[in-house]
Amino acid sequence: MALKPGDSFPDNVVFQYIPYTEESSEITACGIPINYNASKEWAGKKVVLFSVPGAFTPTCSVNHVPGYIKNLPQLREKGVQVVAVVASNDPFVMSAWGKANQVKGDDILFLSDPEARFSNSIGWANAGRTGRYAIIIDHGRVTYAQIETEKGVVKVSGADAVLAHL
Repeated sequence: MALKPGDSFPDNVVFQYIPYTEESSEITACGIPINYNASKEWAGKKVVLFSVPGAFTPTCSVNHVPGYIKNLPQLREKGVQVVAVVASNDPFVMSAWGKANQVKGDDILFLSDPEARFSNSIGWANAGRTGRYAIIIDHGRVTYAQIETEKGVVKVSGADAVLAHL
């Protein structure tokens, strides 16, 4: 069932993640994937989670992620403590995509939703891939949740739309 404003963020949402480290900052360096329990990590925080169909794809790389990178200071000014992007790609690809976008540390978390499990659980997956959507979570409560309905379009899930709803 799709998330909507007023809903609680689901329990037991676990993504995969490779934490950024200086020693593995080169795009060809591989870290060790770990589980990232989003439900637990985000329980008392203001979070923006946006999802893309695939890392390194044209719309995602040109129109979606750059808006969040550019607007990260404005998101922080609005009290956002965590910004995360999720895709069904494996954690190695997501880590490399973060490095390719020159995102250091945990400025933006590049999370893997294996087999689009989370996206499927909220009805926002397509053919085993995550959909293109954005969710604002404020201390465990969803305040904004929208999915794009047109292929290759970034309107309701982009940084500008999210900023307008913070």
